[in-house]
Amino acid sequence: MKSVALCVSKCPDAELKTYEDLTQFSTANGSDLCSYDVLPSMYSSHPNQTTKCPTLPVHPSASLPVFHRCIPVDISCYAKFAEAFITFVSDNSVVHRVIAGVMTSKEIIMSLCLLALVLSLILMVVIRYISVVLVWILTAVVVVGSIGGTGILWWLYVDHSKSVNASLPALELEVAKDNQKALLIYAIAATVFTVILLLLMFFMRKRVALTIALFHVAGKVFTHLPLLVLQPFWTFLTLMLFWVYWITVLLFLGSAGSPVQNNQTGLLEFRMDGPLQYMVWYHAVGLIWISEFILACQQMTVAGAVVTYYFTRDKSQMPFTPIVSSVLRLIRYHLGTVVKGAFIITLVEIPRLILTYIHSQLKGKENSCARCMLKACICCLWCLEKCLAYLNMNAYTATAINSTNFCTSARDAFFILAENALRVAAINSVGDFVLFLGKVLIVSCTAFAGVLALNYQREYTVWVLPLIIVCVFSFLVAHCFLSIFEIVVDVLFLCFAIDTKYNDGSPGREYYMDKALMEFVENTRKATERYSKTEGERQEMKSMTGGTLA
Repeated sequence: MKSVALCVSKCPDAELKTYEDLTQFSTANGSDLCSYDVLPSMYSSHPNQTTKCPTLPVHPSASLPVFHRCIPVDISCYAKFAEAFITFVSDNSVVHRVIAGVMTSKEIIMSLCLLALVLSLILMVVIRYISVVLVWILTAVVVVGSIGGTGILWWLYVDHSKSVNASLPALELEVAKDNQKALLIYAIAATVFTVILLLLMFFMRKRVALTIALFHVAGKVFTHLPLLVLQPFWTFLTLMLFWVYWITVLLFLGSAGSPVQNNQTGLLEFRMDGPLQYMVWYHAVGLIWISEFILACQQMTVAGAVVTYYFTRDKSQMPFTPIVSSVLRLIRYHLGTVVKGAFIITLVEIPRLILTYIHSQLKGKENSCARCMLKACICCLWCLEKCLAYLNMNAYTATAINSTNFCTSARDAFFILAENALRVAAINSVGDFVLFLGKVLIVSCTAFAGVLALNYQREYTVWVLPLIIVCVFSFLVAHCFLSIFEIVVDVLFLCFAIDTKYNDGSPGREYYMDKALMEFVENTRKATERYSKTEGERQEMKSMTGGTLA
């Protein structure tokens, strides 16, 4: 399967069976098919022709468009690659057992991936209809599921430990021991995770009132705007198309520049000089900037649709397709805002990536102080990037509300968030944590179902790879659904903060918010009035007491 790789001016369009045919092809087309240090006249007599020249026969090939590579015309040639791959798999016992486990469990894997998708959809519906008790139900299920799952994993580990004995065939005994080690690792990881989860839930149990109200309204948003669920898929497709284009341009840059002969090897190399040598860096910056731009377009689209829903008193008067209307407004009015927001993230992300690259290159060579400083700088830039990303998203929401430019919107959003700092902390801690619990619930249920399904499968197969595939897929599906839900909650919170700042519910200044948020405001107001009345009575009693003693 090993052969020579080199540049030719033309792909062989006929089969070349002998070295004389290689010489004739080189003479006729000016393309040497052997290494550059071998003259065409020496093809037949060169002592190293088996390593310097391609493996005979050379099959007919054609140039692949765009990538300019010679690929075989005869389909049967690709059977050689399949044969080599099968030979490698057959000779490698570990790869053989892993692939055999995946192929044996393929129906289970497909069923579990479908289960993850169904669970994500069910969770979205549950958020809409039982948001009042959502946090507590989800918390209880996660607690019970984490403790129960951990207990079952330890039980399965003990059960498999008892069933493993030396009388089994060598292959089955090796697979059984692999499964026993995997179950031990799963059980220990589940135990540590459960303990950390319980501690976090204990400290965050009280900050849920506003989060529940926002979740209730977010569920209504998805009822009126069901196409919001599809936004991650369109964004992912756009990113894939852009990344394919970016890689294609990068390949073209690899052969750009002036051809220069290397005196040591005698080969021609393409060297970039002048402004052309900076094109790779320009291309790398473009990758980050445009990727952030595509993600920002998704945030702006979702923000525009949710803002339209929130500030429309009569929901029957909403546009027929608020998402399409939001996209059109983005294209017509707010592309500059999105470009500027993506550029700010790029300015922070590039230094962080450079420092990360330097840290990886100097690993094991720098002293402890330099390593600590590098890690601190990387961490600070990462935190700054996350803060700016959150501020950008709120700036897009402010732009959708007021139609102002990016800087003005970012300033307004910053002041609104600063005025509601405690609420922001509650939403970002409790809300994100609840959505994280939702992801954990989906992944845990899918993984638990996978463990049970694989446990009752009688064939001895390796569990590790099938479970990893299922868990990764279920997490990606849950993240796609719940990340959009998280954006909707954040947009609703900023709309709620602006609504309460400029309106008080009096005639002429009525709230735009939903009834669930109005109930939260009313309950907060009553609690504040009771607290103020109690404090007033305490101060009055102290004053009277002091006067009497005087």
